[in-house]
Amino acid sequence: MDSLRTIENWPVTTAAAAVVTADGTVAGTRGPADHRFALASVTKPLAAYAALVAVEEGAIELDEPAGPEGSTVRHLLAHTSGLAFDEHRTMAAAGTRRIYSNTGFEVLGDHIAKATGIPFPEYLRQAVLVPLGMAATDLPGSPAKDGVSTLADLVRFAAELQAPRLLDPRTVAEATSVAFPGLPGVLPGYGNQKPNDWGLGFEIRDGKSPHWTGASSSPRTFGHFGQAGTFLWVDPDAGAACVALADRAFGPWATEAWPPFTDAVLAELRGS
Repeated sequence: MDSLRTIENWPVTTAAAAVVTADGTVAGTRGPADHRFALASVTKPLAAYAALVAVEEGAIELDEPAGPEGSTVRHLLAHTSGLAFDEHRTMAAAGTRRIYSNTGFEVLGDHIAKATGIPFPEYLRQAVLVPLGMAATDLPGSPAKDGVSTLADLVRFAAELQAPRLLDPRTVAEATSVAFPGLPGVLPGYGNQKPNDWGLGFEIRDGKSPHWTGASSSPRTFGHFGQAGTFLWVDPDAGAACVALADRAFGPWATEAWPPFTDAVLAELRGS
């Protein structure tokens, strides 16, 4: 795909990108497939997927208590537990505000480890990484932000999100639909959004502006971006997903480069 060549103009040392369609076909790649990148918050969708496996296995339930008083596993996944961004401090009652929280995902990881008797990084490996053949991916720390992976591995995950094999498709549909609709909140890097819609571990594009996806991205687009200069989106209306990885921290370069890149990818997909 010619649109992927745009990454060669990004002000980064190393970048890689790929597009995978809904049937699992890799429509195009650019850059090193096996270079290991820090994912930052693109770790969260992987962690969320493992949490959903734990739900389907019966180890935990979405609506069981977890986190602050009144909070559940569902609240933690949807950033509505009330926990602060990066500290164990409750800032709001559960379900009343969308407070993006690394701490919430760390509490979730601890909750799953306690329920299963397996450290969360190992649970993620057994539940998601090994079954999908993601051998170059690991979690050396926080389930919120410390994942390391490659383009080749995340292409496998992007294919799974579009045609689930590890989860019931209805579970994935719920996770990628809005949870606790209408809540306002801050989208990191993009300011206040009303509403700031999220699913269970996945951000939902809806009508957010400004946003890290493209102007032509459908409202149903879901995914995540990371402060390491990384993103993964799935656009169900386009029937495709895109992964982009870079080795430069998120900043103005990304807010300028990513939306036109996504629009070019989507335009090429429509043209083909």
